Amino acid sequence: MARRKRKTVSFDAMVKFFIRNYDIPTRKDIDVLNHRLEKIEKLIMLQPMTRRSAGMAKKQAEDPGIKGRSAVAASDEVLNIMKNDKKGLNFAEIKAKTGYEEKKLRNIIFRLHSTHRIKRVSRGVYIAAE
Repeated sequence: MARRKRKTVSFDAMVKFFIRNYDIPTRKDIDVLNHRLEKIEKLIMLQPMTRRSAGMAKKQAEDPGIKGRSAVAASDEVLNIMKNDKKGLNFAEIKAKTGYEEKKLRNIIFRLHSTHRIKRVSRGVYIAAE
């Protein structure tokens, strides 16, 4: 008996099959989620401080012995330092002025840049956005 020729399956078809059947997110799915997260972060940044957090900040400002969050947010502190310097600061200068660890400072700078509160003048040099 003669063997029947099988239809060849393309690599693209196999990949699409696995993506659909195993619910693997695509690059487009991840980009959509990132866009939604950015919108949520912007909305959060625009919200005024709640009464509870404002009261806690006031108590901490009066009594530095209270444990918990500081009266000024770390990102606000970094932003204020950048506002005082008009020509821009590099990463090492910001780290020296704030005393924050490298990882924390990198996260703060990333968040400030993604919310358009600071600008990158050149590699590693940042300035407050106006």
